[in-house]
Amino acid sequence: MAAGPRLTNERLDVRRVLVAVLAAALLGGCTSTAAEQPQVAVSGGTGQEPELEFTPPLAVAEATSEVVWEGSGPQLQDGGPVLLDYRLQRADDGSLVEETYSTVPKPFTLSPEVLSADLYEALAGQTVGTRLLLLLPATSDTASFASVMVVDVRPTQAWGEPVEPREGLPPVTVADDGEPVIATPEGEAPRSLVVQALLRGDGDQVVEGSTVTVQYTGIRWSDGSLYDSSWDQGGPESFDLGAGVLPGLAEGLLEQTAGSRVMLVIPPDGGAAVGGEEDTLVLVVDILATSAPASGAPAPDASGASDGEG
Repeated sequence: MAAGPRLTNERLDVRRVLVAVLAAALLGGCTSTAAEQPQVAVSGGTGQEPELEFTPPLAVAEATSEVVWEGSGPQLQDGGPVLLDYRLQRADDGSLVEETYSTVPKPFTLSPEVLSADLYEALAGQTVGTRLLLLLPATSDTASFASVMVVDVRPTQAWGEPVEPREGLPPVTVADDGEPVIATPEGEAPRSLVVQALLRGDGDQVVEGSTVTVQYTGIRWSDGSLYDSSWDQGGPESFDLGAGVLPGLAEGLLEQTAGSRVMLVIPPDGGAAVGGEEDTLVLVVDILATSAPASGAPAPDASGASDGEG
């Protein structure tokens, strides 16, 4: 088993960004009393960036949380992964403090040690797809300003439509927690990159230079031994498809769509050796989010698979 993720040369510490913001703005004792959240309206539908409508300065006497809508996805598990989009604004003048919708969501573990105690309490027992509104007063222990925050709970596994894989690739089953399980491959390993969609998502398309948020697991073709897995290391990871990424991974994810589950078979001469691996790798990657496609990017390929073999 690998000592740590090796899909990139340097793992991005995305958690520090939101944790720092939350440490400066969140405080203890969120409640679920909607009546205590006056003068704030949230607009924007499912999958859209929310807009907060209120007249500053907004008086926030105590910390409260409210469910704007409930999601229809799986219930969040204590200690499990959680992926969040959020928008945080000052209550005194309405100015934006931080938002993720123009980039990619931030992954966390659902625990008070990783999140603030207040966000943990607000998220506990919620389901994927839920949108929350939080009002947060200023305290001397956190920050000098009160804030208003919208949080969207994003999926931590692919959600697309099944695609029939071609023959000759190792079968993939799914564990109870959603983790893909790759069977030990049989036969001779492919000599060039293979890209096979297993689920086809309906989200944004990955383009060159995108930042992607993924879950992944990978094995070695020769014996089925584990190469690496985000599922074993706390949940989703975000990285840029640029320098430091396995070439086969970067190439294989291009033109795929968020919500997709993609199998990549990467031989050493296709980039596996760049990560210090001489065996052919079989990766199954769930694409959870991608930065907005560049203007004029081509439409996603609707076919079930693409193949670099020749």
